[in-house]
Amino acid sequence: MEFTSWLAEIDAAVSAINGVLWGYLLMYALVGVGVFFTIYLGMPQFRRFGPAVRQLFGRLYKTHPTDRDGRSISSVQALAVAISAQIGTGNVAGVATAIMAGGPGAIFWMWVSAAFGMGTIFAEAVLAQNYRKEAENKFIGGPAFYISRGLKGKLGERGARWLAVCFAVALLGAVGSTGSLIQSNAIAASLENAFSLSPLPIGIGIALLAGLTFIGGIQRIARVAQLIVPVMACVYICCAVVILCMYSDHIGTMVSQILVGAFHPEAIGGGALGITMKEAIRFGVSRGLFSNEAGMGSTPHAHATAMVAHPVLQGFTAFIGVFIDTMLVCTATALIILVTGANELGLAGPLVTQQAFFMAFGHVGPMLIAVCLTFFAFTTIIGWYYFGESNVHFLTDSKVAVGVYQAVFLLLIVAGTLGATDMVWNMGDFFNGMMVLPNLVALILLRQKVKQILRDYDERRKDGSVPVYDYLTHID
Repeated sequence: MEFTSWLAEIDAAVSAINGVLWGYLLMYALVGVGVFFTIYLGMPQFRRFGPAVRQLFGRLYKTHPTDRDGRSISSVQALAVAISAQIGTGNVAGVATAIMAGGPGAIFWMWVSAAFGMGTIFAEAVLAQNYRKEAENKFIGGPAFYISRGLKGKLGERGARWLAVCFAVALLGAVGSTGSLIQSNAIAASLENAFSLSPLPIGIGIALLAGLTFIGGIQRIARVAQLIVPVMACVYICCAVVILCMYSDHIGTMVSQILVGAFHPEAIGGGALGITMKEAIRFGVSRGLFSNEAGMGSTPHAHATAMVAHPVLQGFTAFIGVFIDTMLVCTATALIILVTGANELGLAGPLVTQQAFFMAFGHVGPMLIAVCLTFFAFTTIIGWYYFGESNVHFLTDSKVAVGVYQAVFLLLIVAGTLGATDMVWNMGDFFNGMMVLPNLVALILLRQKVKQILRDYDERRKDGSVPVYDYLTHID
């Protein structure tokens, strides 16, 4: 009984900390850093969006010809791994929560936060490329690496190492909660509700499939992500298009709800629910950033592995990932909910999205959303696994440690299907917040390096081509 009471006290304390972290501090910090990099770097996500799309889906689609030893993956594969982690339960449940708590206007502010978040993630990817290193004949990188290597001159070697270790430990905590327990629980719950399947066999099956993927390293993870991510995103977006066609007479009302609700929620009945413009901004921004992970420090681990001609090109790829996650997939969820009116039925979380699918497709709807959610959550599992492994490599060179990490991760997948308590969700939010803090500090302190690399790219482009970038000798 004392143990249960102790856990309850810890949960209450963590919940209170999260309220301050995500309700105030981190939400404004993340948006502020996004605005800063957007202005400081000359709005790359807007001015260079077209070239970014051409680079990504044109000549960068295949592994760079200079890569002959399997040390890296292609730019698109790195994007697939990043998106596999970004697109998860947050795209279904998180968007529904934003609408229910902040009204339809929250979607407008979700778009605004994503637009500025694209500037932040550009900086993260550029730094991840520049400060990556080789381990076991493979490129690895991420915030722990650019913190420890990039901030030595500013914080001293010990100070930089300490801050990097704080990030790595926080990420491993997030992997244990957000990356495994919560995702596997979402899969089990959705399949049990839609198909009456038992959770334990689901958990074992997920663990086996995930384990077979992990064994192949980043190359196999990238291939699986590249196969699944485009299909699952396209299927989900196509469902949204079908539903919009079915409810086409509601589109005008929906657009009005979003725009009016963003600035004057009371005009569409939000006042009766206590929804103000502040609430619309808060939940739209926080849920959007939580979904696309811009500034969180997770996706740079994937972008560090890509072989591209210059780090800036991977920065372009990174902000395309935020666009796909928020502007396409999150927006699809929002439009599905609003156009069907499922948000007016008093439901909560993923039940709102499930109801929208039911209203559009009948009894097939819940099965369809269950399949989509299963793929969303599974790809998040494999993406976050790799992020965790990168930080295990940062903390220690021991192969035994990596084996222990793999075993614990697979056990957590099975455990998650048996139940994920509110405490697990709270711990996930806490560790995510603890990741953001050192990452944002590093981004601001390394801002001049990002601008220097972007200037270097522009200078090389003047000659009509970008030569192969020397990653291992360019590092200061």
